[in-house]
Amino acid sequence: MKVVIIGGGACGASCAARLRRLDENCEITILERTDEVSIANCGLPYYCSGVIKDRENILVSTPARFKNMFNINVHLNSEVVEINKKEKFVLTQTNVKFYYDKLVLAQGANPIKPNLDGINNKNIFSVRTLNDADNIKNYIAQNNVKNAVVIGGGFIGVEMAENLAHLNIDTKLIELSDQILTPVDKEIASFAQNEMRANGIELILSDGVKSFSHNEIELSSGRKIPYNIAILSIGVKPEITLAQNAGLEVNRGIKVNDNLQTSDSDIYAGGDSIEVKSFISDEDVLIPLAGPANRQGRIIADNICGINSTYKKSQGTSVLKVFDYTVATTGYNEKLLQKEQIPYWKVLTVGNSHAGYYPDATPSLFKLLFNTEGEILGAQAVGQKGVEKRIDVIASVMRNNGKIQELLDSELCYAPPYSSAKDPVNILGMCADNVLRGFVKPAYYEDIQDAVLIDVRIPESYKAKTIAGAINIPIGELRNRIDEIPKDKKVILFCNTGYTSYLASRILVQHGFNNVYSLMAGIKLYNEIQRDKEAKVKNLI
Repeated sequence: MKVVIIGGGACGASCAARLRRLDENCEITILERTDEVSIANCGLPYYCSGVIKDRENILVSTPARFKNMFNINVHLNSEVVEINKKEKFVLTQTNVKFYYDKLVLAQGANPIKPNLDGINNKNIFSVRTLNDADNIKNYIAQNNVKNAVVIGGGFIGVEMAENLAHLNIDTKLIELSDQILTPVDKEIASFAQNEMRANGIELILSDGVKSFSHNEIELSSGRKIPYNIAILSIGVKPEITLAQNAGLEVNRGIKVNDNLQTSDSDIYAGGDSIEVKSFISDEDVLIPLAGPANRQGRIIADNICGINSTYKKSQGTSVLKVFDYTVATTGYNEKLLQKEQIPYWKVLTVGNSHAGYYPDATPSLFKLLFNTEGEILGAQAVGQKGVEKRIDVIASVMRNNGKIQELLDSELCYAPPYSSAKDPVNILGMCADNVLRGFVKPAYYEDIQDAVLIDVRIPESYKAKTIAGAINIPIGELRNRIDEIPKDKKVILFCNTGYTSYLASRILVQHGFNNVYSLMAGIKLYNEIQRDKEAKVKNLI
């Protein structure tokens, strides 16, 4: 059997290696249009800054290794320009034909490059290949770069901004949306934005690029920004041209079935170029992530070898380093739920990385989205330690169709240096369960303006910092001062993180109040959002 794989990235390389493990006699050929095969794309921002020092560490494999270990033929600089489905061959740009029994399309995606004046200036770069990263490193080293601008606040854009800052380059990040990191909601993004500003990066939000000159960027707002180097990071577009020209079914990406077959049963596709089913909505979505691409390559190889294997939809589970913070997410965020008109509840909690009495515990913010049946729709978190581990747990519960109750029931590792007897995952489930059972009414930052605010912390905390307009009734005095609380107005109770205000709300509910709410994540989240808002206003002045 002859198998030709177009593309030597995560999906293509994974497919080729799995094929060889399953079939020693299969003739396997990888056609890669660049001069690189199987590189660690996700490490490129860190290679640009020298955090990853050795170039060889980015090279996961080489043509020689593929040949020696797997007897796989890799042809670099071999761009496929045509697929002949009838005669079952592909044609390269050098007019060479490669015949196949099974064909795999694993071409990935290309960086989006808008048609703007000056976009082809020699000091404007994208970050997709190792050569891209080499060019960035060399340009910085040879041109005394002082000012950098990153265009796009997605994962790669944020990572590039951080790594440019590590090089002591004055760095600005421009994002058309009103927040960076659109896979997460504003509460989580506010922590990341504040962390970036604290490390010297200026965020220019709700603005876009109008044009480039050699050393200046003009924004849609009219503002002009000097720059020595610019990094384009405004997203990627699936590579579908070859498939489309071959008459395969495409939409935004290549259409595939659960076995990752295209509309031609002898042609498979995987990686960033395909549409997958959303785990939450079952709609067709584009989710360009390395983990799914690797799994898809393995699944394609299984099916080629007669082993029925299916791709089980995508959750979009991902993680990002933002200086000393970690941001992680799985499933849908609020924006997507609202867009697709999916009803939901939300809770936000603050949990420590490990037991508070053990040294160096750090807090993290967790957000959980779920429906009235207790089905988990998404989760997000930001903090310094243990963030991704908790999101991974929630993603695994979701994958196995677990509900809120399974978060409560999860039996997770506990020792003081690592967690608490009630892990933040358990606490998140308990909080959601309380909301569903009606034991607490949640309130959020956006609810504060028209409510009576009661700070239930001790007077010392209240005097140090509170929310404007709030009165102080410490929880220890609540039962004796209950007559001071109105029953005809919406009352929001708050504390540092939301736990004490929950306790206070339970007291009042059992004294006949039905208008009391507990502020999710307390004044800790409120302060972070306010800090972010004030920075945005300052940036506009």
